[in-house]
Amino acid sequence: MSKLKWLIPGMGVKRWLFLLMLSVALISMGFVVMTVNENANTRAGAGLVIILGIAGLITGVKKVVRSVVAVFLPQRESELVDIVYQKRYLERGSNVVVLGGGTGLSVLLHGLKNYTSNITAIVTVADDGGSSGRLREEFDVLPPGDIRNCIVALADAEPLMRRLFQFRFKEGRDLKGHNFGNLFITAMSKVTGDFEQAVKESSRVLAIRGKVIPSTLSRIRLVAEHKNGELTKGESKIPEKANPIKKVFLEPKDCEATGEALEAIRGADVIILGPGSLYTSVIPTLLINGIYQEVSRSKVLKIYVCNVMTQAGETDGYRASDHLNAIIYHTTKDIMNACIINTGGMPGGLLDRYKKENAERVEPDRQNIQKMGYKVIGANVIDARDYIRHDSHKLARIIMDSIGEYTRRGEI
Repeated sequence: MSKLKWLIPGMGVKRWLFLLMLSVALISMGFVVMTVNENANTRAGAGLVIILGIAGLITGVKKVVRSVVAVFLPQRESELVDIVYQKRYLERGSNVVVLGGGTGLSVLLHGLKNYTSNITAIVTVADDGGSSGRLREEFDVLPPGDIRNCIVALADAEPLMRRLFQFRFKEGRDLKGHNFGNLFITAMSKVTGDFEQAVKESSRVLAIRGKVIPSTLSRIRLVAEHKNGELTKGESKIPEKANPIKKVFLEPKDCEATGEALEAIRGADVIILGPGSLYTSVIPTLLINGIYQEVSRSKVLKIYVCNVMTQAGETDGYRASDHLNAIIYHTTKDIMNACIINTGGMPGGLLDRYKKENAERVEPDRQNIQKMGYKVIGANVIDARDYIRHDSHKLARIIMDSIGEYTRRGEI
């Protein structure tokens, strides 16, 4: 019975379905006449009937497809060919796995989604500050902030939906400071009873290209041991101490990685670490049991995207090689085989502004990294219009070119 609903008046497809059936009948009749009749004039007439049938068939198919698309994509009907082409093209892209969190990771994802839809973002859940921290404490959920940023970065939904998920309340006693996307994911986790499922459902709402996966489903807390032996508990408190960091670790120490995260790493064509806060985004993701071990075993191209600026209270005075050494200290030497560093110039005015905030350019000490045994990919990868940060499109292009180069050489 459900199939007969297509014939109900007002569905917008009935006339085109009849045109399709008539066209098929005309084509069939034309071929039959041409087969059984040898008269030249009759065969010519049959040929015209076949041509008319083919024209009607093409028109009918186009109209039926357009009627259906107009229902599901009313604002994007004219983009149909581009949408189909883009989807098919992106489905053939490389399997890219990125690990980390924070703004840096979402910037990278925004660029990568233009080259492949086979992206998996494995995101830290150690955040305990701001809106995420409040929701974590009040509702006993995993912090949604970094995950929300990654979902929005990969979104293929209308711009209004992306703006809605990033909307932050500026008034209201209880709502002030909260982000709508954080509230949405939190509510979804309560409805589904499963944070992992809540992330998947939220991803569907924004029609993302790829997947966003929490690194663990355990309630973890990040702890920093400083060089003077002092301990600082809580991701948001660590940069505030302005105390050199010796190492970071997680509580509890037995937190396990999600099965989906480990499976994604095993199936990757390239694995990317960062960019993002070294001690509070990148390393915490790697410290989840099973993750850095699986990354280290992988034989694919593994790239660390080094930050372009130091972070006050976290990486003061760090060169690019110092970032790598910190990651190796917490994991293994096999965690990466290449590193992207910025070799582009930076406006003096912006550098002066960052200097007031105790941040400076990360020195791209290429030779030291090469001595460590890693391939160095040096390029201008920054956007320095208002802030100094990675340019999502430049960075994604360099990564995709690197995959192609390694593949051609047979190195992965």
